Amino acid sequence: MSPKPVILVVIDGLTPSMLESAVEAGRAPVLARLLQHGTYCRATSVFPSLTPVCLSSIATGAHGDVHEIPHLVWYHRRERRLVEYGSSFGAVRAAGIGQTLRDTLVNMNGRHLGERAVTVFEALGDAGFRTAAVNFTAYRGRTAHRSLLPFLGDVRGPDSFFFYNLFQSERTGAPLSFRNRAAGSIDAYAAAVGRWLVTRDGFDFLVYYLSDYDYASHEHGPDTAFEALTRCDDAVGALVDAAGGLDELLDRYALVVLSDHGQTSVRDVASLARCYAGVAGALVTASNRAAQVYAQPGCVLDPRQLAAVLDQEPSVDVALFREGGDAIARRQGEELRFAPGSAGWRLSGDAGIMDHPDGLMRAWRALANPNAGEVLVSATAGWEFADLGGGHHLGGGSHGSLLRGDSEVPLLTVGIDGTARSIVDVASLVLAHFAVEQPFDALDRAA
Repeated sequence: MSPKPVILVVIDGLTPSMLESAVEAGRAPVLARLLQHGTYCRATSVFPSLTPVCLSSIATGAHGDVHEIPHLVWYHRRERRLVEYGSSFGAVRAAGIGQTLRDTLVNMNGRHLGERAVTVFEALGDAGFRTAAVNFTAYRGRTAHRSLLPFLGDVRGPDSFFFYNLFQSERTGAPLSFRNRAAGSIDAYAAAVGRWLVTRDGFDFLVYYLSDYDYASHEHGPDTAFEALTRCDDAVGALVDAAGGLDELLDRYALVVLSDHGQTSVRDVASLARCYAGVAGALVTASNRAAQVYAQPGCVLDPRQLAAVLDQEPSVDVALFREGGDAIARRQGEELRFAPGSAGWRLSGDAGIMDHPDGLMRAWRALANPNAGEVLVSATAGWEFADLGGGHHLGGGSHGSLLRGDSEVPLLTVGIDGTARSIVDVASLVLAHFAVEQPFDALDRAA
């Protein structure tokens, strides 16, 4: 018997507490009914807990050392330029609008996503299964698609690929996605396409990405975006309606519902670039609640010295760098040295510095990303780092750090075997469901 098709629903930025509160208050009835049928847990994101990194990890089943997407903004050493995936309009303008569009829509998958990584679309497509995605930015697959904007050219994605009206495998009658994002138009577009796909049983595996909640949470704060979450619930309800009801949906499909990262409130904003204003060769790339410091040729400081610059900076929870075969976590002049060992982690120093969910593993893997800076920075609670254009979310919500609020996500499975404690585990659950061999990196996460 063929395995049930799988729908993977990703609600960007949804926190476990928000989901649980909304369900208890009756504001997410579809998700509430799914919770009654499935297995629910709180899982962990990756570091930095920023959307391009997180979605790449969901798609590849790997951390950044394999998929090589290091941040929302980073320095491309080979091309000697900044890559900006859209931190804010000011940041996009500072990096160049045309270049940012091409990096975000095409290059992230075509050139930046690591060659060693294998996406779930590629693995399932190679095994003969039909794949589909709606608005999912880590989309690399085996099928060529041409954009409605000629300057973007061709990309390779899943068999059925629908991406903000820019790439559309078939005519679905879906409305324009960007007509009114604040009112939920992007998720309304996703709902129309999802309804069309379910009506036609047009896939074996579908990634259904809902991004409007994160937008609202950035604007209003992570604990107040109930209206946006209700719209997300309606978008999941569109799949239920297309199937003829919840029982019919669950009879035909297995489901995984999760977020990519959490989100926390922003009360203060810092400019890390100012900390390095007098340091020749030091380049800061910052956005939301994570940052990187790159030592360009001629930099007068080594990674340890670059990290020490931040010792008295109140916005910095921890600064991370590599030294020999070890990783170093530094906070206010105190240090923890760590590395994986044969029986767990080898530690020397103050272990409390890295008292974050799966913090040692997430930091170790982020530092091993070949595109990462020499120093990685995780923000203190309540603080955000201004981006290239000076943008921030003061008074709203943000994410990116190692802290629990940024890093914990809800994860629900219905009709699919196995458990996941990290967003990195989801791809392997899906592949196991289809009896497809796991091609992903397999460093022992229990270390």
